[in-house]
Amino acid sequence: MVGRCRDFSRTALVDWGWLPEYDAGAPYPGRPAGSQSRTGEPGAWDAFGDLDIDAYGHDGYDEAEERLAVAEDVLMVVSELVTNACLHAGGPEELVLHCTADRLRIEVSDADPVTPRPRPHADPAKPGGHGLVVLGRLARAWGSVPRGGGKTVWAEITAPRASAIDTA
Repeated sequence: MVGRCRDFSRTALVDWGWLPEYDAGAPYPGRPAGSQSRTGEPGAWDAFGDLDIDAYGHDGYDEAEERLAVAEDVLMVVSELVTNACLHAGGPEELVLHCTADRLRIEVSDADPVTPRPRPHADPAKPGGHGLVVLGRLARAWGSVPRGGGKTVWAEITAPRASAIDTA
């Protein structure tokens, strides 16, 4: 479930120009067919399926780096929200992404009415219990609202600079 939601979100980020296009059927996962890695030949994705910042050239480097950083934050937030719905609320019922020029709002709805709360004394040395802390650090705001018999947990991520995204 988490992987499918991340894939959906990644496709949306490509559509909005936050990430370059990719081709899942390319020789390397997530890399466009015909794209080259960091061997000096042009290409937006490297051999590991990661964004090849060097392919943008010096002038586009800062914008590409910022878009990648924000996109990684978005994918982490989607993972945290969907994982929390799976672990604590019987699974997500809906994932919605609302994109504007200045922010992306991520919403995950589930059937459990219990409002999420950070664990008060999560041990930093042990796994688990840190998702809402991560969410609080990556999102500019987050919260929960009732929805039917359950709830929608939402988070907002600041968009990359307006010059870095395609708002068309």
